[in-house]
Amino acid sequence: MEWISGHRNAAVSLGYVLPSDALRPYITTYYLTEIAAGADPVVDMLHPEGGNIRIALDGSMAGSIGPGELKPMPDFAGIGPTSMGAPFALAPGRYWGIGLLPLGWARFVDTPAAARADTIADALRDDAYAPFRPLHARLAAVAGDLQAEMAAIDAHMLGLLAQRAASDEERIAAAHTALIDPAVNAVGQLTERLGISTRSLERIAAAVFGFTPKLLLQRQRFLRSLAQFMLDPSLAWLDTLDWQYYDQAHFIRDFRRFMGTTPSAYAREPHPIMLAAAHVRSRTAGKAMQVLHDPADDAAAPDPLR
Repeated sequence: MEWISGHRNAAVSLGYVLPSDALRPYITTYYLTEIAAGADPVVDMLHPEGGNIRIALDGSMAGSIGPGELKPMPDFAGIGPTSMGAPFALAPGRYWGIGLLPLGWARFVDTPAAARADTIADALRDDAYAPFRPLHARLAAVAGDLQAEMAAIDAHMLGLLAQRAASDEERIAAAHTALIDPAVNAVGQLTERLGISTRSLERIAAAVFGFTPKLLLQRQRFLRSLAQFMLDPSLAWLDTLDWQYYDQAHFIRDFRRFMGTTPSAYAREPHPIMLAAAHVRSRTAGKAMQVLHDPADDAAAPDPLR
């Protein structure tokens, strides 16, 4: 696992690791955030992303999806796909995460993504996340041993993969591939590429992506632009714009929609975790952000858990 200190807060350590080969169509990465003992809680804002499982081995998490007061989060949290920035705070401690691709949501979560979109749930209580529950005790038993923790997460996910039947995976994978293609900028292009009706595409989107096809395409173009800034904050916003934007005003409207603030206000705020995450994630998995992740980027990468 590769580690990087937080860019603006030396108390932050962050690492990403790819799952075993068989899991790479389903899971983006496993990731570990550590806030050093004695440090102040670290505050940042997640960008819109896909579904995640987040686990506090010690310490405590607080967060909100969209603007609002930060509220305590469960230690074993199931987080649906998001369409808004999510402010959060991490107290000193260690926090694991599992990033789910659309195929992973379809395979491992027992509820349509739209039903959990923009929500944070207690995974020990919400039956949608029941398949993950045994991992809570499994991690607690090896807490403090990094290699054992990684192996426990991967073994649990491999077990789920073997136990749970696949359904419509070829079509979901094709929809995901089309969605992350920067050349695709309209719902009609998605349906044409997939050879399905708009209604069929809407059903797939609700089931495993969580939002309408139109909003998903809007989110992709926005995050392609934001990713450029996260990798190089010295860039002017005009230099980060995806080709699908008509002008900077168009981008600012999207920025307000997804992050609840303006680009200039966002740039003035410190991002001690997310700046680090963009760099280490890009080196580990090929893309700076979860919803830009292409499983093909890491298909030939060595399995770090072997």
